[in-house]
Amino acid sequence: MKLSVLDRSRTRAGGTHAQALRDTVEFARQAEALGYHRFWVSEHHGVPGVAGSAPTVLAAAAAARTSRIRIGTGGVMLPNHRPLVVAEQFGVLESLFPGRIDMGLGRSVGFTEPVRRALGHDRRDAAGFGERLDELLSYFTGGAAVSGYPATGLRVPPFVLATGAGAEVAASRGLPLVIAAVRGEGAMVEAIDGYRARFRPSRWAEEPHVVVSTAVAVADTAEDARRLLLPEAWSMAYSRTRGEFPALRPPAEVLALTMTDRERRYFDEALRGTIAGTPAEAAEELAGLVRRTGAAEVLLTTSTYDRDALLTSYRLLAEACAPRGAGHRA
Repeated sequence: MKLSVLDRSRTRAGGTHAQALRDTVEFARQAEALGYHRFWVSEHHGVPGVAGSAPTVLAAAAAARTSRIRIGTGGVMLPNHRPLVVAEQFGVLESLFPGRIDMGLGRSVGFTEPVRRALGHDRRDAAGFGERLDELLSYFTGGAAVSGYPATGLRVPPFVLATGAGAEVAASRGLPLVIAAVRGEGAMVEAIDGYRARFRPSRWAEEPHVVVSTAVAVADTAEDARRLLLPEAWSMAYSRTRGEFPALRPPAEVLALTMTDRERRYFDEALRGTIAGTPAEAAEELAGLVRRTGAAEVLLTTSTYDRDALLTSYRLLAEACAPRGAGHRA
């Protein structure tokens, strides 16, 4: 199966935002060495525990540190930006790193109302995602009222992140779809089936292309693997109850917490849809996920406190999923 990586540049207890960004760039180099197909970065604004606020800038740094792996965004949030500026940024990336750049695009707005005000947008802007997407793509195809140099004439593969109506937008424009498994597989499969049924071939994709994203933790034992997922799950629960993401804490500290019923509910929800196990167990579960969804690719979104354990997890999974005789190629 084809495996890729999305890194959110999470901060860790005792660390800094600057260190988190340097860790992301180094992680891109390590993911390439392990044979992963893509390495994507994310966009978050005003979130204390997430350093990745400028994905195209960070993607440029990751691309400069690597030589083969595809580099992209998961994703640039179009409601926050003018499509012309986004086209120009990706045009620069593709010009500097030809044939290696992906343009992952989403429709989310700022995490909180103060952040949305600071960005100059509100929740209603998400409704115009389709129109912004059309405008953005027109700068590459030459159909816009103005030229989006250096994007004009370049081919940067666009992907749509399936938040809200994202799947419908992707199908109607004939674009690849990225969809998360965390909210329950039934809803995910239903959305994928709808995407395939409504897909209209385009210059960007002749047939439906689905990328499923999920968190996967791998260790020598299933229990050790599950512990790797606890820091991110607690961060998600904390954000749902307090409105901000904290830095990732060690698993032992998370296990020692006394959670409220509400926190525990969000904590358990954050773990739903994730995969944790030994290399063989994780590979088998991933293979099942791919069979059930027909996904062409899996985008791994795992975060944890211990970076060495995180890299080991990705290495073990790459080895377990690699074809025989292919070494670490994922």
